[in-house]
Amino acid sequence: MKIVAIRSYLKNMALTKPYTIAYNTFTDVSLAFFEVELENGMIGYGSGSPAEEVVGETTQQTAANLKTEFVQNFVGRDIRHFQQIIFESIGHFPHLPGTQAAIDIALHDAFGKFIGISVAEFYGQKMNGLPTSVTIGIKNVSETLLEAKGYQDLGFKILKVKTGLNVEEDIERVVKLKEQFGNQFKIRVDANQGYTINDLKKFIAATKHQGLELIEQPMPVGTEKELFSLPLAERKLLAADESLKNPKAALQLASNEQPFGIYNIKLMKCGGLVGALGIANIANNANIDLFWGCNDESIISITAALHVAYACPNTKYIDLDGSLDLAEDLVKGGFEIVNGALHINNAPGFGFSKLT
Repeated sequence: MKIVAIRSYLKNMALTKPYTIAYNTFTDVSLAFFEVELENGMIGYGSGSPAEEVVGETTQQTAANLKTEFVQNFVGRDIRHFQQIIFESIGHFPHLPGTQAAIDIALHDAFGKFIGISVAEFYGQKMNGLPTSVTIGIKNVSETLLEAKGYQDLGFKILKVKTGLNVEEDIERVVKLKEQFGNQFKIRVDANQGYTINDLKKFIAATKHQGLELIEQPMPVGTEKELFSLPLAERKLLAADESLKNPKAALQLASNEQPFGIYNIKLMKCGGLVGALGIANIANNANIDLFWGCNDESIISITAALHVAYACPNTKYIDLDGSLDLAEDLVKGGFEIVNGALHINNAPGFGFSKLT
C-alpha cells in the first residue's frame, strides 16, 4: 500500500489556563501536525511538540523539517516499510526528536489503520486503564488546594505538583495537600531540575511521612552523581526526566549504580515510539519502572504514548494529561477517562478521528 500524499502544518493552540514550572510560565503552545495519506484514502496523523529548553528543538523547526524534500519523498513508499522509513528519518534528523516523533507517530497510525489493528495490539498490549496524574503548576497554598479540589470533583486520584522554586514553600504545599485530602490523592512532585542536593535532602526529610509516590528530576542534568549520596531506598523514588533523552542515556543511567529508580519516557524527548521502546527495553532489563510523561500535546501524541506504554510490561505510572490543557485540538477520541484512568480503544491505528 503506497503513500500518495504528505501534509504538514503548524497551529498555535490556547491553553485552558496558564501554568508555571521551575523555569517558565506558559499560556499557549504551538503544535506541528503531520499527515500521511495512503492510496486507499486512509490517513495517519502525527504531531510534534518538543520542549526547546530540554531537547534544543522548537516546534517551528519541527514544522519546517516536515516540509523538506526528504519528507516529501515518502510519497511512493510502501507503508509496510514504515519502520525502515522511521529508521531513515532518525538518521536524517538526528537530535531533533520532535520531528522524529511526528513522523514516527503518523506512520504508526497509518500502518495500524492499513492492517486493521491498534498499535498497542501490534506491539502486544499488556494492560489498559491506568490512572493518570494531573498537574498543578507552581502556585501558593490556597490556589494549590483549590485546584486540587477541582480535580477531586472530576474523579482524578493522582496529583503531580510542580515544585523547584522554593523548597520551604514546596514542603508546605505537599503537607497541606495531605492534611486536607488525606489518602484521597496520591501525590507526585516534579522539581524540573530546581533543587540542589541539600534542597532535595531537606524536601525528602520533611515529606517522608506524606507518602509521596515519586519525585521527578529534582536536580539539573549533569549532577546525577550527587544523587549517590542518597540511600538506595530514596533513589528508587526518583524519576529521570531531562536526564533521559534517548536509549543511549537510558543505558548509561542503568549501568552499575543507578541514580534513578524510575524512567520518565516522553515521545517528544526520544523521538516517538521506536525510541521509547528502546528505552523501555533497557529499563525492563535493569528492573527500572516506567513513568510515561508529556508536554502540552495533542490527543494524537498523548494517545500514541498510551499505546506504547500499555505494550510495555514495566509500565507503572502515567502522567499523560497534556491534551487536557488544550482549549482546542485537531482530533477527538483515542482514549476515554473513567474515574481518572485512561482507557484506549481497539480501533485500528491509534483510534482517534479528525475533527470536521
